[in-house]
Amino acid sequence: MMLTALLLSAGPALVEPTPIATTQAPAAQLTFTGQYAAPDEPFSLWSRSPAKTFTEAYPVGNGRIGGTMFAGVPVERIVLNESSLWSGSPQDADRAGASAKLPEIEKLLREGKNVEAEALVNQTFTCSGVGSNHGEAKDAPFGCYQVLGELEMTFLEPDGKPMTGVVKDYRRTLDLKQAAAYVRYEHDKATYTRRMYANLAQQVLVYRIAAGGKSHAISFDARLTRAERAKCESAGADGLLLTGSVSNGKGGEGVTFSARVKGEQQGGTLTSKDGVLSVRGANEVTIVVAMGTSYNGTIPGLWSGPGHSAATMQQCEKALGMGYNELWKEQILQQWKPVFDRSTLELGGKELAKQPTLARLQAVADGANDPQLAALYFDYGRYLLISGTRPNFMPLNLQGLWADQLQTPWNGDFHLNINLQMNYWPAPLVTLADYATPLGVLLNSLVEPGKKTAQTYYGAKGWVAHTITNAWGFTSPGENASWGSSNTCGAWLANQCYDVVQFTQDAEALRKIYPALKGASEFFVDVLVEDPKTKLLVTPVSNSPENAFKLADGKTAHTCMGPTIDQQIVRDLFANTAAAARKLSVEPDFAKLLDEKRAKLAPTRVGKAGQIMEWLEDYEEVEPQHRHVSQLYGLYPSSQINPWGTPELAQAAKITLERRGDAGTGWSMAWKAAMWARLGDGDRALKLLTKLWTPTKEAGFDYATKGGTYENLWCAHPPFQIDGNFGGLAAMAEMLVQSYPEKQGEEITVHLLPALPKAWPNGEVHGLGARGGLNVSIHWKDGKLEHAHIYRGNNVGGTVRIRYPLPLKAKTSDGLDAGGAYQDGVFVFPLEPQKTVEVELAK
Repeated sequence: MMLTALLLSAGPALVEPTPIATTQAPAAQLTFTGQYAAPDEPFSLWSRSPAKTFTEAYPVGNGRIGGTMFAGVPVERIVLNESSLWSGSPQDADRAGASAKLPEIEKLLREGKNVEAEALVNQTFTCSGVGSNHGEAKDAPFGCYQVLGELEMTFLEPDGKPMTGVVKDYRRTLDLKQAAAYVRYEHDKATYTRRMYANLAQQVLVYRIAAGGKSHAISFDARLTRAERAKCESAGADGLLLTGSVSNGKGGEGVTFSARVKGEQQGGTLTSKDGVLSVRGANEVTIVVAMGTSYNGTIPGLWSGPGHSAATMQQCEKALGMGYNELWKEQILQQWKPVFDRSTLELGGKELAKQPTLARLQAVADGANDPQLAALYFDYGRYLLISGTRPNFMPLNLQGLWADQLQTPWNGDFHLNINLQMNYWPAPLVTLADYATPLGVLLNSLVEPGKKTAQTYYGAKGWVAHTITNAWGFTSPGENASWGSSNTCGAWLANQCYDVVQFTQDAEALRKIYPALKGASEFFVDVLVEDPKTKLLVTPVSNSPENAFKLADGKTAHTCMGPTIDQQIVRDLFANTAAAARKLSVEPDFAKLLDEKRAKLAPTRVGKAGQIMEWLEDYEEVEPQHRHVSQLYGLYPSSQINPWGTPELAQAAKITLERRGDAGTGWSMAWKAAMWARLGDGDRALKLLTKLWTPTKEAGFDYATKGGTYENLWCAHPPFQIDGNFGGLAAMAEMLVQSYPEKQGEEITVHLLPALPKAWPNGEVHGLGARGGLNVSIHWKDGKLEHAHIYRGNNVGGTVRIRYPLPLKAKTSDGLDAGGAYQDGVFVFPLEPQKTVEVELAK
């Protein structure tokens, strides 16, 4: 095992990056005809035309390597990714002597001189060097997640000339239940099928081409390409090898990489010469692609290391040696199905599944009711999570695993002021908590560099991380105070990792993250300052993520003390760390100290318009419809604000959302949908999701109103940013099941169908997670619960609290009365470990 190795939703404006170059294909002399039928599997994305852009193409992945298939005729493009291919290198980005300026900055803030304080932050309290280089750090030390290259295949006539004539009945499909991308079409009396998937056990992409109805019909030339810093050569008689390196950001060579293609055919010939793999007259062809890098950064994982080229050879040879049928069986039966089948959602109304995916999106945007499109989106979110991340590999970045550019938007980094966290919100909700493991690994990797940052900037104990991080342990503030000085981002990450344990009840996982929780808490114990007006504790120099306010003199500022989100995050952090210490039976005095500090934190407050205040002062907002709704962290993902425990704050949260409006970036609409779900308004949550599903082709950068969904169902910020897919999935899960303590110190209450929209009157969901180690399945009809199954998977029994507006009763799996009592809308019953009860309406 080798050492190798987060997200800014809206950093500074960027120059449009250039996609990597591809080989110029011969001009196609083809005509497309026919209207081939929809796939039999309704949980599929499909189209009757090849992808023209990256956001129309279909992605596959195994958590480390990914491929995105355009399914073109005559030219196939497959974009190749490996999760550890990061440019840049470790750097000391902490600004020496910064802590000496902290008292002066705090003094200016206490005096209400926010503009002057912000100017001083920009001069003395940002990172040293260029930082993220305004989102363009491909050749800077911060680095950038990069595309590895492309596999391009030009299909030919049997005589080797360009394809001509008619392509009939074309259809490409992404089958979510098989985790495979397909294309089928007819040409010159032959029916062609191609299938691509990512095999986990063998660590290869598998691409299968078959032709029926005509012998020896498969001919093509294949090349591996990359626009810079790489070369492709033939590797033996049946393969290709692409090798190269990325910049270390300091004028030298950084991570090296390789991609290897190896093929075998039935019938005809397969040869490789001068960097071209040529097939002529075959009946079937299997191609495998292996990738590796020399990454050895701060994030531990199962990385290939310096011997990655040799490793790719072994992977290709082993995979081909198994034979295609065994590879496919391994993929479906052992790797994919057991995981993907953990959760299911059925909402009825499959008629529109007979239309291509883009047509369904447009129909819903035009007012059609397509509940099964929502179920498809739910499954696609789970598909992306399983395909894009795995234990022992990188966390999901801003684009997950899939990127087609050398300069990925916002460096494809890990943004810590919501975006990385949103990527993993749904994992425990859809019983994929084990897929959130990379989050905890990243958290622990930031502790050591974060200790130095805490000392350098704040003279404090513990550790801190700010808005962005990368594969090299970056914890410094960003290069501009307007967005880079949020200092609770690492704490938010710690809270999220703790929350995953709330679902799993895994004591060992809690033990692994406790040092990070403790260190983050130590930092805030040290740096919290007294608000001069209220005498309560607030965070020092910070900002509400990426948002600005107006001062009384009309000037605009970002820098402040104690923004509401900071207070809410620290409130959770202190509670979580104290609870963890008590669960692990360690450091009782520290837990008590955190309780005391928590009680002195400035609370969430309501402003003159009835809204949740975003800052300590009720400032005028520069952008009332800003994409971040940071002051409502306490509503979601936290539960500090909820209709049952804090009804006044819940009403203020509703007013806040109304003032913010429904428009926004893709991820912002997903977040608002989850918030409306927490407020119990399923119709409003679905309205936000429907806006999120608005089809778009927008590829440029927009921070306000152009969010939506691309043809391949990826979320559009725009540009493509995957967090909205996961935020949307989390919102849907929260519409059906919620679980949280309604009041501080109270046991967790599980809410059944808390935000069911009228458009989903009938349905069933299986395998949703609830805090406390519970697994929940629900059937409903005419908008009412029919029955639910509650399974306790952890090793500690106890009572379960279920909130539902009608009286409930419970029975054991053998039909006996499970006991329990219903009072004030909550049904409480006992449930032992590894047992299931069925809950239904009391007749």
